[in-house]
Amino acid sequence: MTAPFRFPRFFVTSPSPCPYLPGRQERKVFTELTGPHAGELNDALGRIGFRRSQGVAYRPSCAGCTACVSVRIVAGEFVPNATQRKLLRRHGDIEITACKAWATDEQFQLLRRYLGTRHPGGGMAGMDEDDYADMIEHSPVNSLIVEYREPSVDGVQGRLIGACLTDRQADGLSMVYSFFAADDANRPGLGNFIILDHILRARDAGLPFVYLGYWVKGSPRMEYKTRYRPLEVLGPAGWRRLTEADLVTPPERVAALV
Repeated sequence: MTAPFRFPRFFVTSPSPCPYLPGRQERKVFTELTGPHAGELNDALGRIGFRRSQGVAYRPSCAGCTACVSVRIVAGEFVPNATQRKLLRRHGDIEITACKAWATDEQFQLLRRYLGTRHPGGGMAGMDEDDYADMIEHSPVNSLIVEYREPSVDGVQGRLIGACLTDRQADGLSMVYSFFAADDANRPGLGNFIILDHILRARDAGLPFVYLGYWVKGSPRMEYKTRYRPLEVLGPAGWRRLTEADLVTPPERVAALV
């Protein structure tokens, strides 16, 4: 006899500086993902805008601000544009493997290189090997890490140039965290290539969505997410298709982002 499902308890973090909007504070609501129903809970929370970090599901809950919007790609209807098709061809030699969510030193060194290039001084800059192993391996749900490598030569495995920690949910793939050789001039657009690969993976698996996390209108760091159409955004009435009108930033938001 299985134990009855227990409604989760939710908590709220203390305010801290917002990483996206200068001068604002961020706050998160979160709950633990534990027990035999952790996967089902994560699936249900993912559909209402939560993200997973190790054994916790969280979403923004900021006083007076709703700038962070959950977005997901409709994988079955996605058609790559000319730039995306060119990117798929350019990186068509990359060897891709979906692995058990297990941390390696090779992955960690690539992560350090990525953070040093893209996010120096960011919140993850001080992460050590143990922190990284916790991020990858401490998952109470169905997780994997997808590795992207240069072509093998004479049976020798190629260099690791990208990786993505991914959760397989009931209705899609959730890209928890991706990192790559962002400073490699010979491999431009690796981050976009990893997203395109996940769209193809979701479609091949019969999963309708690829969850990209949060989008902040007007934030240059988030703009790339709107290049994958059709894209759905989560609002008060549920999920709906992103429109061109959604991309227009009000003047007061532009001032806040400068």
